[in-house]
Amino acid sequence: MYTNPVLNADWSDPDVVRVGDDFYLTASSFGRAPGLPLLHSRDLVDWTLVGHALERLEPAGEFTGPRHDCGVWAPSLRHHDDRFWIFWGDPDQGILQVNAPEIRGPWTRPHLVKAGKGLIDPCPLWDDDTGEAYLVHAWAKSRSGVKNRLTGHRMHPDGTELLDDGKVVVDGDRIPGWFTLEGPKLYRHDGWFWILAPAGGVETGWQGAFRSRGFFGPYEERIVLEQKDTDVNGPHQGGWVRTPSGEDWFLHFQQRGAYGRVVHLQPMRWGPDGWPVLGADGAPVAVHRRPGLPPQPPAAPATDDDFPGGRFGRQWSWTANPQHGWATQHSGDGLKLACVRSADAHDLRRLPSVLTQRLPGTPSAVEVELRLDSREPGARAGLTVLGDAFGWIGLQRGTDGAAHVVHRFAEAVAERERDADHTRLAPEGRVRLRIEIGAGARCRFLYDVGDGPRASGPVFAATPWRWVGALLGLFALAPAGQGHAGAATFSQFRIRAL
Repeated sequence: MYTNPVLNADWSDPDVVRVGDDFYLTASSFGRAPGLPLLHSRDLVDWTLVGHALERLEPAGEFTGPRHDCGVWAPSLRHHDDRFWIFWGDPDQGILQVNAPEIRGPWTRPHLVKAGKGLIDPCPLWDDDTGEAYLVHAWAKSRSGVKNRLTGHRMHPDGTELLDDGKVVVDGDRIPGWFTLEGPKLYRHDGWFWILAPAGGVETGWQGAFRSRGFFGPYEERIVLEQKDTDVNGPHQGGWVRTPSGEDWFLHFQQRGAYGRVVHLQPMRWGPDGWPVLGADGAPVAVHRRPGLPPQPPAAPATDDDFPGGRFGRQWSWTANPQHGWATQHSGDGLKLACVRSADAHDLRRLPSVLTQRLPGTPSAVEVELRLDSREPGARAGLTVLGDAFGWIGLQRGTDGAAHVVHRFAEAVAERERDADHTRLAPEGRVRLRIEIGAGARCRFLYDVGDGPRASGPVFAATPWRWVGALLGLFALAPAGQGHAGAATFSQFRIRAL
């Protein structure tokens, strides 16, 4: 048996493909770099993070600073012509794609397939029967003034361009009760063109299925997965995959506030009328028989890190395109971050040099050791829970030359941080930092300067961005000025269940 969610963190807008005995998944990465995470599984339950398809966001000049809810939206992952393909929509640029001969690369640089504002959630299809290629996408009203419709195009078989101006293939405004139709995934099955697409919004919506004998329609529709009497709100947007033995499965997300969009695995079958049936007759399952695949050892994307040689693991991403010198490689263990000078040091939300990973979806304790090597007055480094509001705890160098434990926060509407507790002296310039994340993503901050852990300040409720869950982050900063401002060293990063 397995228990949902199978990925209990913010792996937003998942899509999945099988190649041989291997399953691969990608997800939205928005404004973080590297982007387009690549996960691997052999049983659809146990997943590991094996890399990223996008080293830097382009055009690079647009992502020198944080754009937390922009960038890579709702990618589609396919395998065609012995290559992996990922298409995604950047709501401010258009439809882009990258491709590679192997999942670990090398991946091509992003290619703009169609320029335009509000073009999102693209999915390609290569029709093996006819040799034709197609693409369907949705619309972001915030950029285009249009939403709740899906547009289809003929596509050049090499995936580089669209061959027509497009036609609306599904208009959600014409379907009673449907709104915010988006996230389409395009398939061929049993002589039909199928579009699996969610509607109703990320927190309250449902999964729809559409079918037509011709790509451009007309399509008939059906709701195939919805909350019903379960506690899985808004179960939708994901991908269908078939195992080598012919079992069908569907991976989708559930919006969980500060935890972001966690990933569930649903059984899928084709009913006697030819329509897909997801979950338990259209309701999400909490526990289910595992897929009929060879047993695999338990696995999950890595979280812990000793930073060997000063390198950080695949689970980390910057909040914008990185610059040279932010992290320094060296012969020992520990992450050495330069204290990056910034006029925005009072607001972590504005800083590109925060190194982040996903907030765990179950109650957990996060710990890391910090040493502040900078002698620069005002230099600081710490551990943060970063969202529309943020809180952090760490060290700051005072004008007296001493290192102080500081704990600060900012509300969503605040333009700068303020103290969450009184400062404490850190005699050796070292501290062990801890954040205990309880139910509802309520965070308790603690520190230990050698005389045992002490709680600091009130409980802080983590908040998401608009589309992105809250993030854990490490950072080192200094006030604006000239010259090198020193560094901070982080070691023994750990996440443990509470």
